[in-house]
Amino acid sequence: MHRLGVLREVARHGSFNRAAAALRLTPSAVSQQIAALERGLGVPVVRRSTRGVVLTEPGRMLVDTAETIAAELTDAQERIDRLSTARARFTIATFASGGRRLLPPALSRFVAEHPEAELTILEREPEDSLPLVREGRADLALAYHFDGLPPIRPDDRSGMTWTPLMTDPLRVVLPRTHPLAGRARLQLAELAAERWILGCLKTMDLLRRYAELAGFELRISCSATDYFFAQSLVTAGVGVALIPEISLTPGPDVVAIPLEAPSPSRFIGIATSLRDRGPAQPYVDALCELLSPDGDG
Repeated sequence: MHRLGVLREVARHGSFNRAAAALRLTPSAVSQQIAALERGLGVPVVRRSTRGVVLTEPGRMLVDTAETIAAELTDAQERIDRLSTARARFTIATFASGGRRLLPPALSRFVAEHPEAELTILEREPEDSLPLVREGRADLALAYHFDGLPPIRPDDRSGMTWTPLMTDPLRVVLPRTHPLAGRARLQLAELAAERWILGCLKTMDLLRRYAELAGFELRISCSATDYFFAQSLVTAGVGVALIPEISLTPGPDVVAIPLEAPSPSRFIGIATSLRDRGPAQPYVDALCELLSPDGDG
């Protein structure tokens, strides 16, 4: 199990050095553990290259198995912990704007109906919250993905399920004094000369793709990790931004304008485990119902 854990970290980080840092081991120790695993199996599990470390097919099979085993062990520990506590524990992972805009209405009902539940809320981006659900360290994740396939699909062996909640369109945010601020809709090509402020690093590739479709090269003024900060820079006249609708902060000095198609969107959903969460399962079901568009949340 220890060697499988080392292999999981190598797969997650793509290099021995980064895996060693995460495990608080030396790169040599990580290399030795992988070599011992390969000797025991009789086949290589990783392939080393100048770009890092990639898994072989046997390595991918082992990591899938290791993920399942680790999740089962964590789930067993969670069940044991819940048996020994007076209150049932329920852990939710959420991205910041979802936690600010979508969770509170649902949680106000949830808390009133389930006062016995001991809630823990973790602020996590999807790349961190989904592994928490898979490993049994969170019961539910409110997450998102941009254009393309959802992060969880029925045949991906993740042990999780994805329930779509809503489409969150991205809006162009301009200073109210901008010449285009009075428009009802904009084409992205009309903003070809602008400098852009990113409120989330994950939007860079998305915005760059759409800029290429519109025929211009993206110019970045600031790469931030907070949409509120990005909007404040728009207010200051530093540039324009592309911000998801639920992340917008209303203010007198900026306007948020829809884009003509093709326009990017963020897709919000709930990630849950396919395994029965034991005492937490009724809470998972209840919160999913409250968060759903047809629910009371």
